[in-house]
Amino acid sequence: MPLNRGILETIYVKKTKNKSQNLISLYKKFYKKEPFVRILDEGAFPQVKNVVHTNFCDIGIKDSGDTIIIIAAIDNLTKGASGQAVQNMNIMYKIPEYTALI
Repeated sequence: MPLNRGILETIYVKKTKNKSQNLISLYKKFYKKEPFVRILDEGAFPQVKNVVHTNFCDIGIKDSGDTIIIIAAIDNLTKGASGQAVQNMNIMYKIPEYTALI
């Protein structure tokens, strides 16, 4: 890939039970209060170009039979250690989490 920065990761998870769940809804509910996590709609997968120069982590999920495929994209320079340090400081000092990050 011709990228200057960013990480695209693919995670494969084996199901322990073959229950039908709406994983997108589950993830959206879990991360709904997280200002920098964006869960994409079914069939949409993240691209590094959509997170470059941002503090966002975009996540796409696909239920593929007995395997769940999770794809995430971040800008590892902005969302990396420096961005995380600012985000943590904001939380520690009880100021809006997104201050100086958007």
